Amino acid sequence: MQFHLAPLAERLRPTQIDELIGQEHLVGKGGVLRNSIEQGRIPSMILWGPPGVGKTTLAHIIAQQVKQPFKTLSAISAGVKDVREVIEKARYSGRIILFIDEIHRFNKSQQDALLAAVEKGIITLIGATTENPSFEVNPALLSRCQLYVLKSLEKDDLIRLLKRAVETDSELIKKDINLQQTEALLQLSGGDARRLLNLLELVVNASTKDTVDITNDEVIRLAQQKAALYDKDGEQHYDIISAFIKSIRGSDPNAAVYWLARMIEGGEDVKFIARRMIISASEDIGNANPTALVIATNAFQAVHVIGYPEARIILSQCATYLACSAKSNAAYLAIDEALANVKKTGDLPVPLHLRNAPTKMMKDLNYGKGYKYSHDYPGNFTFQEYLPAELNRKIFFNPGNNSREEEMRKRLKALWKDYYQY
Repeated sequence: MQFHLAPLAERLRPTQIDELIGQEHLVGKGGVLRNSIEQGRIPSMILWGPPGVGKTTLAHIIAQQVKQPFKTLSAISAGVKDVREVIEKARYSGRIILFIDEIHRFNKSQQDALLAAVEKGIITLIGATTENPSFEVNPALLSRCQLYVLKSLEKDDLIRLLKRAVETDSELIKKDINLQQTEALLQLSGGDARRLLNLLELVVNASTKDTVDITNDEVIRLAQQKAALYDKDGEQHYDIISAFIKSIRGSDPNAAVYWLARMIEGGEDVKFIARRMIISASEDIGNANPTALVIATNAFQAVHVIGYPEARIILSQCATYLACSAKSNAAYLAIDEALANVKKTGDLPVPLHLRNAPTKMMKDLNYGKGYKYSHDYPGNFTFQEYLPAELNRKIFFNPGNNSREEEMRKRLKALWKDYYQY
């Protein structure tokens, strides 16, 4: 029977709290989470942080420290049935720590299945996520958990990790490893400890010599050879989503659906794709077709509930619709122009006639005096100035050259006559 050696990152995984590198604010001396661990009183929690900073490791350390049964589920493959089985086991055998990796991938019904068990203390939930829990975890579940934010590992942390690996790992110490240069290792790892150790192991294993010199050139050469078709945590993640959005902006549904397929095949998070299409619906289409934002928003909700593989159909429908839609970036340019003016001109005073006057003193100071209620006039419009005096006649929103926004332009011209030069 052939023995398969665990990857370096797994072999080097800390088992004690003092072995964990980084996250001093949580597990350092006096850290809020360290105190809970040492007291053996662990709340249900969400660990939020970028990949490879120790979320899974910390969960294992907690379970070992408090000596409670530990069960792991991956939100990628687990469903409501798996969650309920763990809860039922905990009812009869005693409290279990349930660790759910990538909990943001659980849909609402899957997260709801955890609520009662967490609230009653049947299980202690530890959820790990790289996404903002405010958006990706149900508020009801989030309110029952403590939120702990894990920080990216600093350069010194990563160097310590490399030195620990070459000095203590039973396989690496069989060779004489010289960390001559570490810049490429640090840069390519992106602060991800797991990726850092995988790169180190890749370079060491590629050498047939007893002495291995780690250099930037060798790391880059070997890393390029092992580059994946689609690395959803790496550079291609950003390159392909960029190509996808630019294809939509360029009204090419064929290219859009191709790049979409690349992301789906690579296991990209459906909500990440859908979220970017919502942005595109406003940034690239805007008021040329306001329905695009409605469709993109509904697509986000739909794929959140449905998940793969059926979500691919919804994503394709939305992507091709956006690509075929009329385009306008007028709203996008308008807010950027307005923000630039705010930074330039500062806090300009609100004109008195536009100010709220809830008290007699404010009325005596002429707050609200002279304001004209638009609905009291024909066509629900009457001329008055709404901008600060320093910005009179300033145009931020300039309707685009498409049928819908041309209608807006005609209406604005009719209302404002020659005041605004549309």
